[in-house]
Amino acid sequence: MIHFSDLSLQHKKMWKEMNLAMSKVIKRNDYILGEDVQEFEKEFAQFCHVKYAVGLSSGTAALFLACESLGIGSGDEVIVPAFTYIATALAVSYTKAKPVFVDIEENTYNIDVSKIESAITKNTKAIIPVHLYGQPANMPEILRIAKKHGLKVIEDSAQAHGATIKMFDGNWHVTGSMGDIGCFSFYPSKNLGALGDGGMITTNDEGIYKKFLMLRDYGRVSKYEHAMIGYNSRLDTLQAAILRVKLKKLDSWNESRRKSAAIYNKLLKGVEGVVTPFAKDSLTHVYHVYAIRSTMREKVFNHLKANAVGVVIHYPIPIHLQKAYTELKYKKGDFPVSEKVAQEIISLPIYPYMKEKDIKFVVKLIKEAVV
Repeated sequence: MIHFSDLSLQHKKMWKEMNLAMSKVIKRNDYILGEDVQEFEKEFAQFCHVKYAVGLSSGTAALFLACESLGIGSGDEVIVPAFTYIATALAVSYTKAKPVFVDIEENTYNIDVSKIESAITKNTKAIIPVHLYGQPANMPEILRIAKKHGLKVIEDSAQAHGATIKMFDGNWHVTGSMGDIGCFSFYPSKNLGALGDGGMITTNDEGIYKKFLMLRDYGRVSKYEHAMIGYNSRLDTLQAAILRVKLKKLDSWNESRRKSAAIYNKLLKGVEGVVTPFAKDSLTHVYHVYAIRSTMREKVFNHLKANAVGVVIHYPIPIHLQKAYTELKYKKGDFPVSEKVAQEIISLPIYPYMKEKDIKFVVKLIKEAVV
């Protein structure tokens, strides 16, 4: 069997380091906001080339508290891509603000920057671009639009740990370092994954940083003194300890993913009925997901499954057509690119240490299915 994401390979190679890291936490008995949380925050901030990072309980918590920290609430609107995981929109809804959807580019699957300005109203407070599947969104243009209209930018970097893009200054910037706030998930299958849920925000704004320290921990400034309505959204020390070990390997794991993607691209080139991922030259894609498109998706999906290949569809229903958002009164046809992609997209196995022979086997099955 070829798993969609096989974490056992990376864990096997670093089990001694992980076990030692967890043992130290247990010995210190500092399970909540312990030493490893503080050290991981410093290390992750350095990795992202930002001043501050705050560990949180999940990527969704990071997005929600990002909106909360910027004062987004009832009556406000936040621009979100129509094609992504629903957590991006839910984070806006949790604040009682309204997610306003925008269609995506057909080649990158990221938010279509040419359609953002038409969605801006007097109530718009922020844009949340998602660096989908590991490819940075068009941040130079997004930041230009945000500055023009006085909007905040929250980067949903949950799928793009370590991805980079060339910015106005000609330098390469890491995802999570360009907007007002960057939001990361450490869900186990992410490029940098914990052994459970976990999240992080990154920022260069000291005021936002200090607010997050309180928001994640009951709004407290001392043990029984609370300055604001806060939440229980802390990153566990055990997870931080694991993530510290894994962070050292992230760059090499991302490179491994890129190599696997290159093999897929080469073997699938010219295969009729298959569209391989497009990556712009001005960025580095980290392939959290290797997603192809096919008008024969059901046939491809079923053939792979029948031959014990793990395969997933990210995402079969665009957010504007989800039952949870019927009150927004969007309808089929409102975002045609998102709807088309949702009908054709299919995610193939990709993970660090994936064997080339397994990639070749997956491609062989795809070719059999589309003939």
